[in-house]
Amino acid sequence: MSGCSLTRGVPDNQYLVRGIKVDSVDKEFSDAALLHVDRLQQPNSWFNLQLYYLFNRKGKKDLGEPPALLDSSLVEYSRLQIERFLRNKGYVKAIVASDIETKQKKAYLKFTAKQGPLFRIRNIQDSVGDPKVQALYRVNRRRFSHVQPGGRFDLDSLAYDRDEFYQVMKRNGYYDFYRQYVNYNYDTTFNNSVVDIKMIIDNPPGKKEHPIYKINNTLITISTSTGRTTGLADTLKVDSQFTFVDYSRRFKPNALTRYIFQRKGDIYNIDQQTLTTSRLSELNVFRNVPNPVYKKLPDSTNRRLDSRIDIIPLKRMSDRIEAEYLHSGPAFFDFFSGTGFGFNIGNTFTNRNLFKQAEILQFKLNYSVLYGGENSGIIGGIQNQDFKIGVNLVYPRIIAPFNVPVLGKYGVPHTTFSSNFQLFYQNGLVKRRSFINSITYDWIETTRKQHSFTPISIEFSNGTIDPSAKDSLLKQDRYSYVYLIGRTVFTTSTQYTFQLNANKLNTLANFIYFRGSADIGGNTLSALSNLFNTPRDTAGQRTMFGYTFAQYAKADVDLRFYKSFGTNEQQFVFRINPGIGIPFGNSDQLIFEKNFYAGGANDMRAWLPRTLGPGKFNRAIYTTNTLRNRLKYLDQFGEIKIIGNAEYRYKIANDFYGSKVKGAFFMDFGNIWRLKESVENPGGEFKLNNLFQSTAIGIGTGLRFDLTFFVFRLDAAFKFKDPQFTGRDQYVLLRHFDELFKAGSFKDAYYNSNNEPYRFMQINFGIGLPF
Repeated sequence: MSGCSLTRGVPDNQYLVRGIKVDSVDKEFSDAALLHVDRLQQPNSWFNLQLYYLFNRKGKKDLGEPPALLDSSLVEYSRLQIERFLRNKGYVKAIVASDIETKQKKAYLKFTAKQGPLFRIRNIQDSVGDPKVQALYRVNRRRFSHVQPGGRFDLDSLAYDRDEFYQVMKRNGYYDFYRQYVNYNYDTTFNNSVVDIKMIIDNPPGKKEHPIYKINNTLITISTSTGRTTGLADTLKVDSQFTFVDYSRRFKPNALTRYIFQRKGDIYNIDQQTLTTSRLSELNVFRNVPNPVYKKLPDSTNRRLDSRIDIIPLKRMSDRIEAEYLHSGPAFFDFFSGTGFGFNIGNTFTNRNLFKQAEILQFKLNYSVLYGGENSGIIGGIQNQDFKIGVNLVYPRIIAPFNVPVLGKYGVPHTTFSSNFQLFYQNGLVKRRSFINSITYDWIETTRKQHSFTPISIEFSNGTIDPSAKDSLLKQDRYSYVYLIGRTVFTTSTQYTFQLNANKLNTLANFIYFRGSADIGGNTLSALSNLFNTPRDTAGQRTMFGYTFAQYAKADVDLRFYKSFGTNEQQFVFRINPGIGIPFGNSDQLIFEKNFYAGGANDMRAWLPRTLGPGKFNRAIYTTNTLRNRLKYLDQFGEIKIIGNAEYRYKIANDFYGSKVKGAFFMDFGNIWRLKESVENPGGEFKLNNLFQSTAIGIGTGLRFDLTFFVFRLDAAFKFKDPQFTGRDQYVLLRHFDELFKAGSFKDAYYNSNNEPYRFMQINFGIGLPF
């Protein structure tokens, strides 16, 4: 980019800072030293500067970044900051000089350091007036201290040690302890570059020791949702510790007291205080849960603390609408052209604290539509519709027929009673109805480990095939499709999911995320049917209550590697997501709802949902367009899934109309496969020696608008390797790049064989990151 485009807004006799260099600084601290240059003297990114130039003339000065103009006073301030930083890191005699070079309205800053000798610690002593505090310090010091003999003399490490010991004191009853009681004396006058340090902990003025406090009574006050504490309140003396005053008149005391971890007679502990505040907040029924307020009782002998917790509840009812749009084709907003597109809209209604136990009742509605455009062969262009309605009642504790301890140390556990109904409608082919009821327990073992266990899930599903479609399928010897989508079946299952490091997903840390789930169904019904010798149907399968039941085992793994590069919020994410489902016993194939599908906004983004695979399957095999259109979005399924993604994320702008803007480049690869050969899906079976040939690859780029509460996402994905073709023809983007946004021989040939246009590009709108 030319220099004039960068300096066009720079006034005469001023210079735009375009480069900073810190010279002669130890490699360990060179990057950190750059951060001590004043923010207003840091070079702009080209993009943010252009945003500022573009919108500044329209009065929107909050967009982009104003030009970093050279300011000699800020350069001097930066020099002093770098010098202070080096001295704090042990280069006690460090001196930093600054130099400014200007050329063509641009300025380049150079800071050169004379570090001098590195001072190291020779001796460490302590001087503590209170013997109990001294013992506590000496026992814990080896655990937290960054200050050791022979180590670097580092003032930041001294400050760290002070803060760590402050926390130790606060965990051991010393409510009145302050950081100011901890001070350091150090002597750097030695010629051999060593330092002697003395750590001093003073007693409170006029006292011989630091007092230890214990928890006494606790007052819990709940205001109305508007924050008022007027009118008639529910008041109850719960026990010898708790008094409960509820102006909202919506809560029972035990909903809160089970998550108050400060008990009468316990010594004051700041960790228990923080834990209490965190868990009450996690109940998701309160708008504001501040830290408890403590009052020291006048009885100086017992040194007791009364505490008060004042809480403001959320409004009892709320409603949230979410939407997602999928588009396939070059016309960005060509909604009703011949292109394929779809949308998903959902509504969640929440009623909090219905039974005064901090439970949450949710009603969820979701409606999804996929259109095929004018080439779909379907009147009105609708390919399929999916309607879901569900009711969840979530209790913030484990409800079981036996006593379970309060599992709240690392997070609030939940018991969820769920009932869901789904109606799937494929125009001209099938209606499928599913009804699922389940009980699920969720709990957090540690900050890194989460568990979800569904001991019982009862599912009943029923399909009704259009008579003409059924006749057409049977004439084509596709009995398995009729059986798959048209049968009535029910099953009971048990499910378990384990997650590792889910708490880090919204951070820029380096970590590995793991989620593994298992779903096993039908074994209980199989045992009962064998025990009572229930009848078999015409296919030889056991029945219960007149219906066949399914038996299967299904497993799914999501493994991700997150790597942060530290600057500009750059992050690389690699994800591998394999899964397998195996029918057995009373079933020779998975039921419709348990199969894997590929495509969509969260895995293979260059394909619409349910339009990829299995394997090398090509829908050109159909002898009639009617059959092809009827089975669209239903015939591309498999019992095996392997999906992988690689995504590079970076920040573009800090403030763009109130949101942080990030960009992404990504590659998606994978597919779904059938367990064994199938006449319905030729080339769709899983074979190791054919794995790469049957793997799809998509590439793309996207924008993420981070609005703090949620992320709005826009992705453009392109098919790079399409396994439905053979040989070099699979690399569709390379072979036919000239037809990316226009018609040509490749698209014409595809239309003639498949009766639908070939789309290289897929546009995805969504809420939240893809993974």
